Amino acid sequence: HGAQVCRAAATRTASVTYGRTGGFGTGAFYLVPMTDSGGAVPRLPQRIEGLAGIATNLLWSWHREARALFRALDPVLWHSTWHNPIVLLQQVDPARLAACAVDPAFLRRYDAVREAFVRELDARETWLSASRPDLRDRWIAYFSAEVALHNSVPIYSGGLGVLAGDCCKGASDLGLRMVGIGLLYTRGYFDQHVTIEGRQEDAEEQFDPGTTPLSAVLGARGEPFLTTVEICGRPVRVGAWRIQVGRVPVYLLDTDLEENDPADRQLSHRLYAGGPDMRLRQELVLGVGGVRVLRAVGIDPVVWHANEGHAAFMLVERLRELVQGGVPYADAVRAVRGASVFTTHTPVPAGHDVFSHQQIEKCVGPVWEPLGVDRETFLRLGYHPKRDHATFHMTTMAIRLSRHVNAVSERHEQETKRIWHDLWPEREVEHVPISHVTNGVHVSTWMAHPLKLLLEEHVGPDWVNRPDDPAIWDGVLTLDDQRLWNLHQLLKALLLDFIHEEARVRWRDYWKNAPHLVGAGTLLTARDLTIGFARRFATYKRADLMFRDPDRLRRILINPERPVQIVFAGKAHPADEPGKAMLQRVYSYARDRSFEGRIAFLEDYELHMAHRLVQGVDLWLNLPRPPMEACGTSGMKAALNGIPQLGTADGWWAEGYDGTNGWTLPLAPDGTDVDQHDAEQLYALLETQVVPLFYARDDRGVPLGWVDRMKHAMHVAGRRFTVRRAMRDYTERYYHAAACGDASGDNPPTV
Repeated sequence: HGAQVCRAAATRTASVTYGRTGGFGTGAFYLVPMTDSGGAVPRLPQRIEGLAGIATNLLWSWHREARALFRALDPVLWHSTWHNPIVLLQQVDPARLAACAVDPAFLRRYDAVREAFVRELDARETWLSASRPDLRDRWIAYFSAEVALHNSVPIYSGGLGVLAGDCCKGASDLGLRMVGIGLLYTRGYFDQHVTIEGRQEDAEEQFDPGTTPLSAVLGARGEPFLTTVEICGRPVRVGAWRIQVGRVPVYLLDTDLEENDPADRQLSHRLYAGGPDMRLRQELVLGVGGVRVLRAVGIDPVVWHANEGHAAFMLVERLRELVQGGVPYADAVRAVRGASVFTTHTPVPAGHDVFSHQQIEKCVGPVWEPLGVDRETFLRLGYHPKRDHATFHMTTMAIRLSRHVNAVSERHEQETKRIWHDLWPEREVEHVPISHVTNGVHVSTWMAHPLKLLLEEHVGPDWVNRPDDPAIWDGVLTLDDQRLWNLHQLLKALLLDFIHEEARVRWRDYWKNAPHLVGAGTLLTARDLTIGFARRFATYKRADLMFRDPDRLRRILINPERPVQIVFAGKAHPADEPGKAMLQRVYSYARDRSFEGRIAFLEDYELHMAHRLVQGVDLWLNLPRPPMEACGTSGMKAALNGIPQLGTADGWWAEGYDGTNGWTLPLAPDGTDVDQHDAEQLYALLETQVVPLFYARDDRGVPLGWVDRMKHAMHVAGRRFTVRRAMRDYTERYYHAAACGDASGDNPPTV
């Protein structure tokens, strides 16, 4: 499939040649761009043919004027395509395009957007050029097993991918010369359907590259691959697709090529599919193939950032390059370590990949031979002193080969130091050399458009270009109460419209039982306090915690004077049976008549739905069992839209809650039943604080106390929890030192 699409693209548009000499995979390659007259975008009227170029750079997705320009072509089609400009241009009436090409008002907007794109993509006047000009022309490679950039490219499962996508956007905004590396899962993660009994069914994802801004990258002679990786004793050709994210190119690797063995073509079919053997082979493609693809396209990074242990083979491939180039192994280790940054995202054991020595040898082969060391020396890279000695730990290897190691929140740093303390047995836990950069979210992507307009009015039309100014977020606290509340009511109505519309479409297309309609939220109203819970359905996230006492919850929800409703969304991993069972329990309550339709479960949670939820609910609920939450960025997204959070003191909320921006559950005393304690605290907060505050209105119908919490939620999130701040932290704390090759420090020894 990948090869067919590559060749089709090659016949549609002219190739652009790039040359490179020296290193692995030498020679020229061809990047097939989706130009104004080629690729997935049809030929457009000459006067507005630049729409194709705008549509194929995801900068449009967070550029307000560009989005408005596409919406102006056909508002109904823009809505029905879920804001996909490529599908819009494919389906819009040609007569409408012709009319726009001679419409003076449309052309003024079009020209303004094109000029704005030129300015936005110019790297000369950015935060980086002013703060760290020595990094301006130096590449930073960012490896991640999943990257969530837009709902039209469904190659993500959850928070790790969304964080990676936001980091790429933040890097573009700051002017960082970053390049992303991931895998193109041609069959995505999975489409979720829920049966009438509440069982999750994992349907095949329908993913058409022709509806995305992907450009195929071809080899020197037009072949659909750039490099080869030896896996399980046979060569696997690795192709690549490029997607442009503002200034940041992201290369997505593809093995679904006719030249490959059928078993190897499946490596880039599904995200997190199959067992450990499949995962290991995918990680080898990501790490080794990713380095070699960068060499092939002529990109020579000075900083290498592994986003979680899935990308750890990137470190090994760079070791191999250096050793085969004549550098002694010990010196190569120091060089790789000095230029490497490793971010760990989870304290959950299942989130850290562990393989047997036999699996490593079968899949990777005698990798120690080109490294110039023996088998035991290599295997000790993945050795954990307190675990099974016959296993290879990817996170352990990544820690050993990275000078800079970080967790993703202050609370997560404490837990990460405890988890990996055994690698530094001579140290106290607090002195383990692991720090943290708390995650952040991309403001321009996640803040609702009407809210951005309100801030423009209140704090200045250029606020989005100076989000680091504390005065902007201080100004949020003086927003007019009624205007902010009215705007929130509008966003809530849009969410309810979305829920009802989705239910109608699913009932029309495949639901056969009317109870599905009730469970999907058709009885929800915009008047009632609406709580949102949209997370991966892992047991530690405790989506079912509020049902510990169903009778008490029922009294809270169906109170005729102060009714409450709850919207759930999220997928359980296909192999997570306990997570699926938890989802089934939640769904059973959504269909329970005694709750009067006040509980909804929305199928197939993805980015488009996420935007609606974090912008439209009244309260964000986050109930992980401490200390299992690494960060929890969904609450940050909600907070940027004025949605307070009620959550446990874990992840970002442990440092983000300040008493004014939401509610927190106190930690359970030692020796108590944590779930019982937290459920009791949750009910008490809802009954005595949350619900009464929401329904306490002035004579205009405005809940002044609630609106005050909304303002403080925005204030805290905007000042402290944006991806712009996070990427500045990475640059100042890690990237600058890594670019200098600073290998000093006391990470665990490699032997």
